[in-house]
Amino acid sequence: MLLAIDVGNTQTVIGAFDDSAPRHDEDRLPGELPGLVHSWRISTVGGRTADEHSVILGQLLTTAGIVLGASRDVVSAGDRPARTIDGVVVSSSVPSVTAALRQMVADSFALPLVVVEPGIRTGMPVLYDNPKEVGADRIVNAVGAIDLFGGPAVVVDFGTATTFDVISSADEYLGGAIAPGLEISMDALFAHAAALRRVELVAPPSVVGRSTVESMQSGAVFGHAALVDGICRRIFAELGPATVIATGGLCGIVAPHSEVIVYVEPWLTLHGLRILYARNFPPEGHVAP
Repeated sequence: MLLAIDVGNTQTVIGAFDDSAPRHDEDRLPGELPGLVHSWRISTVGGRTADEHSVILGQLLTTAGIVLGASRDVVSAGDRPARTIDGVVVSSSVPSVTAALRQMVADSFALPLVVVEPGIRTGMPVLYDNPKEVGADRIVNAVGAIDLFGGPAVVVDFGTATTFDVISSADEYLGGAIAPGLEISMDALFAHAAALRRVELVAPPSVVGRSTVESMQSGAVFGHAALVDGICRRIFAELGPATVIATGGLCGIVAPHSEVIVYVEPWLTLHGLRILYARNFPPEGHVAP
């Protein structure tokens, strides 16, 4: 099995893949990924040590009957043999967490590790002026979108930032846009408006709010949907029509109110990581146990 880890500034997304399952399934439901047997979202904490990451990942996997470490012979509850992780792939926006995960794999487990970073084989031309500037998560999202949908496409990732990644009809990464994310936009509003308090991020019954809470929810949710629609339409005006795919932890809040989003794939980044692991295995410098 493959353990895929995407470390964002706010949340870390973790997925366990059954590598014997095909990448594609014509009968899959939207949001489901072939081979993804378990997934988790946890808070990103930059100060966690390698040992702490080992404990947290071990606990999550144990609850799912999965063992982290190829050399262990462990039996899960009952008579069913525990499934075993035999490879790890990581993309990260937090350098301290990247270093801790590298150390965890090196010190505690005899596992191959692929880290998404400059020089990795993506199978996708990156036409940014400086390809090294493109965030790992943006590359992973684009690779996943090409594999599932092909180009032209726009991936909108609703995370700490709301990012737009544009893929050409020739499956090239062209670039995109970065906007403040929904939650940090609201955090800025709360920090600078003393009379306003935090509200639940849900769509109100009407765009015309009948209370301060509803008015804030309208501006946040419908306003962010309008931002997405407006930027995507400007992209279409420059490059032509494209398939718009939403992903990220907040995609379920905004996507239903967007006019341009076609597909919602919350685990798109994990799918892209699975593909990149296959394209870069065995990782350079890895010696099989």
